[in-house]
Amino acid sequence: MDAKKSKLFALALILVAAAVPLIINNDYVIRILIMSGVFSILALSLNLVTGYTGQFCLGWAGFYGIGAYASALLVMKLDFSFWLAMPLAGLVAAFFGILLGIPTMRLKDIYLAIATLGFGEIIRLIMLNWTDLTRGSMGLPGIPSPKLFSYEFATNLPFYYLCLLLVVLTIAVIRRIIDSRVGRALIAIREDDLAAKAMGIDVTGYKILAFAVGAFFAGIAGAFYAHYASFIDPHTFSFSESIAILAMVVLGGMGSVAGSIIGAVTLTIAPEILRDLSEYRMIIFGLIMMVVMLIRPQGIMGKGREKTKARVRIKRQGGGQSGIARN
Repeated sequence: MDAKKSKLFALALILVAAAVPLIINNDYVIRILIMSGVFSILALSLNLVTGYTGQFCLGWAGFYGIGAYASALLVMKLDFSFWLAMPLAGLVAAFFGILLGIPTMRLKDIYLAIATLGFGEIIRLIMLNWTDLTRGSMGLPGIPSPKLFSYEFATNLPFYYLCLLLVVLTIAVIRRIIDSRVGRALIAIREDDLAAKAMGIDVTGYKILAFAVGAFFAGIAGAFYAHYASFIDPHTFSFSESIAILAMVVLGGMGSVAGSIIGAVTLTIAPEILRDLSEYRMIIFGLIMMVVMLIRPQGIMGKGREKTKARVRIKRQGGGQSGIARN
């Protein structure tokens, strides 16, 4: 599909998504779609780090929680507007992304995963134990809803359109990054960071940049969620939430923007569809996940890494049939 057709298809999908609340007048369905949007932003932000840069992260819910608490506290304690608090919350999360990135960028694979897992747990424990600021396990109730001039977001409908706008902006920014020189550098680092460094790419700098940008959007998702739910507590941002976000990225396909959306929507909606099956729903859900990963180990929209590596080897060898034969 060429660029023009891709843009037209994306515009058509956005128009369909915008029309959904007008066709389905059901608060429960709209709420599920809103949460699908929140997890889509989280999956897209993690995919930039894990899927495109190859940095395995198990503490992504930490940035989600930082954004949620930062925005809620700015509005409740300092009387900030939501429209100012949300981007500031994203910047706070990005700052913590840089703080995490600087000491951990020399780590790889399981060592990086363990370090990021520790970061996520540290953030959760701070939220849980800093009771003077966060109220600990009692959480923060009564988080104000956004206001646009005199209009207050009192129903699911305005939240839905705001969430849709945030998803579209996230896709646009991340797609722009991936299609740029920065994106090509990130993919080169994912494939072979030593080769990328030998080619003059600032591997550490780009890895930190990926963490900062990804954390920013995770913080934006957290800020939106806090004001939508009007209540947050540390348990919402636990290790299991990080695993759920990672599962969305893996299921949809690492290194795929469309895959992140599909993975997030699937893993948000599927448990609700199976809810009538009571205690059997998670067993069936797990079996579906297993079957999908057996059939498509690279994810629903993911590209086979072996094919990617083969193309890289062919290019290094000068291309042609002789290069293919040697592989």
